[in-house]
Amino acid sequence: MIYLLPRLKRMSSILTISKRYKQTLYLGLGSFLLFSCSGKIEENKAVESISSEFSTPISRDFDQIKEEGVLRMITRYSSGSYFLDHGIQAGFEYEFIQAFAKSHGLSVEVIIPAPNQSPIELLNNGKGDIIADNLTINEERSKWLRFSRSYNKVNQVVVVSSALGYTPYQVNELEGIPITIQKNSSYYPVLLRLMDMGWNLELNVIEEERSTESILMDLARGEVLATVADDHILQASKKYIRGLIEGPVLTQNDEIAWALRTNAPILETQVNSFLSQHMWMDEYGTPKRSEFLNVLRKKYFEGSRQMADYFNPVKDQQKMGALSPYDSLMQQVAAEFGMDWVMLTAVAAQESKFDSEVVSWAGAVGIMQVIPKYSEQTADSLLIPEINIREGARILSEHIQHYSYMDSLESWSFALASYNAGAGHIADARRIAMDHNKDPNKWADVAPSLLKKMEPKYYEQTRHGYARGIETVQYVQNILNRYNTYKAIIVLSQESRPEPKGILGFNNLKIAG
Repeated sequence: MIYLLPRLKRMSSILTISKRYKQTLYLGLGSFLLFSCSGKIEENKAVESISSEFSTPISRDFDQIKEEGVLRMITRYSSGSYFLDHGIQAGFEYEFIQAFAKSHGLSVEVIIPAPNQSPIELLNNGKGDIIADNLTINEERSKWLRFSRSYNKVNQVVVVSSALGYTPYQVNELEGIPITIQKNSSYYPVLLRLMDMGWNLELNVIEEERSTESILMDLARGEVLATVADDHILQASKKYIRGLIEGPVLTQNDEIAWALRTNAPILETQVNSFLSQHMWMDEYGTPKRSEFLNVLRKKYFEGSRQMADYFNPVKDQQKMGALSPYDSLMQQVAAEFGMDWVMLTAVAAQESKFDSEVVSWAGAVGIMQVIPKYSEQTADSLLIPEINIREGARILSEHIQHYSYMDSLESWSFALASYNAGAGHIADARRIAMDHNKDPNKWADVAPSLLKKMEPKYYEQTRHGYARGIETVQYVQNILNRYNTYKAIIVLSQESRPEPKGILGFNNLKIAG
């Protein structure tokens, strides 16, 4: 698992404000207004120019997404949205988006913004299609985003450290307690609004991107005294982190939703249709949820072991690694064959989810799902991770060499397709592409031809016959999507990995039995 928990003392830009300094702060902040709730600052000229920070949304609606076959999800690496669980993609938002995508035959590509990169800009320029990150609907965000119907309701609560020595139960009892908060969170404008109402609060405002969980960990270490969290994140965190004390509730029944471009009405309709099947209000106004949504909530927010794994990324020395339990072995083997270890890891995740003992219906064995009859190794030896990964890399390397005259992305695409379907079927698809005046050296042209090998009028004319083309096309797309996500996770891991503190990386973690 990755350790993405930057230590507060390393932060270089933290603003400390109290009521008497609030007006000065307003003049210095522009970008935070994007995440403001109802507290408007009439005289702040930054409001007039904020729209210039975001490009006009591109024209890309559900029809274009369906044609491409990929839904791009913008999210953060956090326990409530998306993370790797021993190398496997997980998270409440990720699984929920996957369910929507699957209902429309789409694959999902996860886009993780770089530090200080705007999710809205990624959305507007078409790098992503939907922001799924436990976003609270508020007035200011709605100026730049189109929100889906709500799928969750949460309360914002103050959380204090046990190091404080007492529990504040009312807002007036927060005076004199520094509250650490991320600037572009939905919590920040709520606190500013309270200050507008006359409460004397002291805020430590973090400029950098931080997850709620990482600030809660700082709080558990005693490095900060107070923060704000959504109640479902707090309740999940309290099961695995000691020293989190719940204080006063600041807001109730905030609506959580996905965010879309303002000019994607067809996607909005499809998303809302999906969400209406999973959360609705009964005649008394009480939220009702589908069995699937209840299972997801229980899995990620009500005490599952996956949450423990997220909060405890180094509990097992054998499971350390940015991407999987086999990072070091992947790096070693990839170096031997001159290939990208991240891509090799993405293939393994797609093939077996890193299960070294799995055997498919077709007889493929182990992490890289090597078929013994095409291997130089025995079936029993292929159950050994090192042998299996090395053999899979050898076979994959041969495919890459076969397409070495192409550029890197094309050679990888064709090699992956050959690894999945066999080189013969890919050769057939390239011939079909040429028959239709398409470029046989471009995967984008060959992929539709591979789909034709599912139709009798085409496959009966080929050397290798019928092929499950849709599976191979999705296989290639899924691996390339996962590769891009893995690369982003590695960048985050390298930029934000703290020095370990205590046997588990911090001292106040507790693991439920």
